[in-house]
Amino acid sequence: MKNLPDKTVERLSQYRRSLNNQLTKGKTNIFSHELAHLLHITPVQVRRDIMLIGYSGTLRKGYDIKEMINLIGKIIDTDEGQRIAVIGMGNLGKAFIHYLHEKGSKLRIVASFDVNPDKTNKTYAGVHCYHFDRMAEIVKKEEITIGIITTPPEVAPQIADKLVKAGINGILNYTPKLLSVPDEVYLEEYDMITSLEKVAYFVKHRD
Repeated sequence: MKNLPDKTVERLSQYRRSLNNQLTKGKTNIFSHELAHLLHITPVQVRRDIMLIGYSGTLRKGYDIKEMINLIGKIIDTDEGQRIAVIGMGNLGKAFIHYLHEKGSKLRIVASFDVNPDKTNKTYAGVHCYHFDRMAEIVKKEEITIGIITTPPEVAPQIADKLVKAGINGILNYTPKLLSVPDEVYLEEYDMITSLEKVAYFVKHRD
């Protein structure tokens, strides 16, 4: 499953959240067109993704929700979980920490970093905030594999470089600054302005 397309992995995460919601409502099975409707995509796309992970439902009942949730978990999660650092303790960085803390995910934030003395040497939802200068040391000590960058954009390249040198395997960049990392480091970049402009475009052309 390591060669799944990026977009398929993204949708698998979305499927799992939707399936968990359906499970809490007492639903045990779901058809591809129902799942597609929840995610605003086509049933064909759902069936292609599910086929890629080697799962199939039945014509009469559709997909077994618990089985699909478990299978997606085996594909996305690791048994031991993954350890994460948040770099930049503004509102967004704090929101990440509190969200994952409440979610109880196998993705666990174990350290945060900042340069502001008002934020360093403090604990947020059980996560200690260190000064940037200790990043390489703490990443190695805590066996951190993923870094989330929520700093001002002008320092993002410097932060990414320090994370790579510390041995990080994946970076989620929440700044508008495009980053360059080695091929062996997986980079996901989220630009709020691009997403907002996309929404604005479709609102403009809604008629």
